[in-house]
Amino acid sequence: MTDRARPTAPPPATRTQRLRDATAAAHRGLDAAVMALDPFASRAHYARLLAVHHGFHRDVAALYASPELAITIPDLAARGRAEAVEQDMADLAVTSASPAPPAFAPGGAIDRARALGWLYVAEGSSLGAALLLKAVAPLGLDAGFGARHLAGHPEGRAAHWRSFTAALDAATLHPDEEARAVAGAHEAFAAVQALVDRERARAAAA
Repeated sequence: MTDRARPTAPPPATRTQRLRDATAAAHRGLDAAVMALDPFASRAHYARLLAVHHGFHRDVAALYASPELAITIPDLAARGRAEAVEQDMADLAVTSASPAPPAFAPGGAIDRARALGWLYVAEGSSLGAALLLKAVAPLGLDAGFGARHLAGHPEGRAAHWRSFTAALDAATLHPDEEARAVAGAHEAFAAVQALVDRERARAAAA
């Protein structure tokens, strides 16, 4: 009798994959809401999307400056896009509409696990930014004017993302911390959704 090859079990999902699966519905809903802003119809419409991005990167700016988080993500400080968004806002004379304090206060205490969930969303947005950068080109916007924060990293978007996810997946988290990371990712998507809803309301009132 010959032994039949036993099917091998699939490898366990990585933390990145678990975060992706847990937030898939929220991600789809947010994508649809963003497109409802019609952000590529004109520069004025794009300004709505820029205001959303400004609000979100303002929320997470303190995370990119965190020495504690840099232990987990060594190149974290160089990944932040808040300054680029500010430059884009200045290019197009778009004013800030974020009276509320940011989700993470500069110098404040940070829950590492929760913050990793937020960073998963923030860093993941750089992949989709490739499509956005192409879409705004007909508006005369590019990586040197008005859309700096959408530009890819010199090493390439995919490689830059993989280096982030490798560090994210390698971080040691206890089960309760894993849950907080997922919760943080959900919070981040909800925060961006709230910013989109705000811009839709402002557009409707104009």
